[in-house]
Amino acid sequence: MVFGGGDLWRQPIGFLVFLISSLAECERLPFDLPEAEEELVAGYQTEYSGIKYALFYLASYLNLLVSSLFVTVLYLGGWNFSIPYIPIPELFRINQMAGIFGMTIDIFITLAKAYLFLFISITTRWTLPRMRIDQLLNLGWKFLLPISLGNLLLTTSSQLVSL
Repeated sequence: MVFGGGDLWRQPIGFLVFLISSLAECERLPFDLPEAEEELVAGYQTEYSGIKYALFYLASYLNLLVSSLFVTVLYLGGWNFSIPYIPIPELFRINQMAGIFGMTIDIFITLAKAYLFLFISITTRWTLPRMRIDQLLNLGWKFLLPISLGNLLLTTSSQLVSL
């Protein structure tokens, strides 16, 4: 049986780096530097109201949804059912009912995984304090970059040894 878990189990360090980086890219807490208290009196927070303000937040949440879909496809196997030893095609008889029903289940599985990461990022916003700009730069340059380069070196060396 093929385990459809994606690269989460093969690349846990890359998964954590990608997750932290995607939260920082989406400007979610604790990385929401443009929405700090001193910037609340200027910018789009006070310049726009009504539908223009709603469109800014809609774009922010769409950015979060797209990054959650990237995490789902790259690290959780996308539309594959990620729990081992549960044969989902045999459970729903997808082999006999291929086509629209199978595609609908695949889309539902992908969106369920993406909404899991939306939930994780929203609860992260509720629980973690905001970082300052120097803390964010230290996190990126002194922690995430060396870990990701070490992960790249480890993965490359393990792939070369396995040849």
